[in-house]
Amino acid sequence: MTDELPKPHVRRPRYRGTHPRAFSEKYKERNPEHYGEEVEKVLASGKTPAGTHRPIMVREILEVLAPAPGDFAIDATLGYGGHATALLQAVLPGGRLLGLDVDPLELPKTEDRLRAHAGTDRALIVRRSNFAGLVRVLDEESLPPADVLLADLGLSSMQIDDPARGFTFKREGPLDLRMNPHRGQPASRLLASLDAARLARMLEANADQPDAGFLADAILERQRLAPIETTTALADAVRDALGSGRGRRDRDEQVDASLRRVFQALRVEVNDEFGALDTFMRHLPACVKSGGRIAILTFHSGEDRRVKQAFKAGAAEGIYDRIADEVIRASPEERRANPRATPAKLRWAVRS
Repeated sequence: MTDELPKPHVRRPRYRGTHPRAFSEKYKERNPEHYGEEVEKVLASGKTPAGTHRPIMVREILEVLAPAPGDFAIDATLGYGGHATALLQAVLPGGRLLGLDVDPLELPKTEDRLRAHAGTDRALIVRRSNFAGLVRVLDEESLPPADVLLADLGLSSMQIDDPARGFTFKREGPLDLRMNPHRGQPASRLLASLDAARLARMLEANADQPDAGFLADAILERQRLAPIETTTALADAVRDALGSGRGRRDRDEQVDASLRRVFQALRVEVNDEFGALDTFMRHLPACVKSGGRIAILTFHSGEDRRVKQAFKAGAAEGIYDRIADEVIRASPEERRANPRATPAKLRWAVRS
């Protein structure tokens, strides 16, 4: 019998100062199962631990959907799995949850977390798919229409926090913005292919950006000087455009709002988010049984308009028995504890 050699000790990465700043250095927060006390401190400070996500309006969503034991539930956008965990716990025993997500990097981690709550393999079905492909997944899995269905259209904090994904202008990373980094073209390549007229239309249509034409001209003028390939390069181009000779240097909040809209416009285009949402809303009635309940969380006006219009049209055609008269928003307490809940709007419908 051969004695096994002891495994060499591997030191954790060191970071500068007393607290980790880079995403890659936050080893405690990104492993919450091992560092619960540290994660609780971050949560208590009103922040979201790096690499994790705090589900928004869980109580309100459960009230709208009213999942019960034995129900078949669908979470069309799993993300970190916070909403799915609550739905799964509500439909057990006897129920099942189908979860979809397009992100190949985060989905395996989320499935591992959910399996701990499922109890049996039959209770949880996870598939990598854009939510626009829900009808196809139901057909492939021979699944019936759902009793309850949720779609949370927001970005996950794991995607926002990781600079390598390119979703935030606050840290340098590649200008990527793809939900699935293995498919399609990154935002840097898209930007390099645009003329000013098309970029302006994109900024206006995808993000309601004021002064879209002026900003498009300024961004592409910077692009002609040097390729914009990083998040900070694009952010610098926007800041310089809005600060140069236009009296806005002291209006940091307005500049940040424009930055968010520019990144949103490119992200929506790169991932064809509006096309996917239109397809999803068109096929949604076939995915929910009569009397089934639907809840959709949106995070900007372009999404909310499409959901509102689809629900109103469906109600007029008799497809939906009831729809939300007004949007539901996160409580003041939740918005204070989790600022990322502030723009969220919840709409619901009941299938006829």
